[in-house]
Amino acid sequence: MISQLSGRLATKDLDHVELVTDGGVGYEVAIPLSAYEALPKAGETATLHTHLVVREDGWQLYGFATPYERGVFRRVLDAKGVGPALALGMLSALSAERLVRAIREKDVATLQSVPRVGRKKAEQLVLDLADKLDMLGAQPSAGPRPESAGAEDAIRALVSLGYTLAEAEKAVRLALDANGHAQSATELIRNALVKVRS
Repeated sequence: MISQLSGRLATKDLDHVELVTDGGVGYEVAIPLSAYEALPKAGETATLHTHLVVREDGWQLYGFATPYERGVFRRVLDAKGVGPALALGMLSALSAERLVRAIREKDVATLQSVPRVGRKKAEQLVLDLADKLDMLGAQPSAGPRPESAGAEDAIRALVSLGYTLAEAEKAVRLALDANGHAQSATELIRNALVKVRS
């Protein structure tokens, strides 16, 4: 099991990165939006807490900013009908803390705000996981991360306006790259709308 990777951040995209270790091996790692927000600039050294999924058609590494986030990902995979791609999508649309809270509180409406999660899937998540999240403990406090929350809100806003998740993510990434991370959710939505319409 590959549980952690450290190395030079060769490429950084909204949904995946490439890390090159000191030994010269490059790993492509799928990441949620929250991990993207926590990473340094391309070319700098980064560390990701990883989960390896092995299938007949290949291996895929998933990377997270914190062990807690990785633990939530693993726990969500235990729900019926949830694969790695959907679990990663949940952690891009909602922070790990918000996702856990929504499941514990049986907040179906919040869960349905995640792309590809309808009412039936949201209810299944609650049924399978509501009483199985206590062992995760609490997320260690690292201070507020308003830019991550703003990016989540901006992506959800664009999706609610009819843009696809891919279009919304690309527009938000471009807005972050062009205007920096110190933007309010409102500013980020406005700047992302400019990008998605251009």
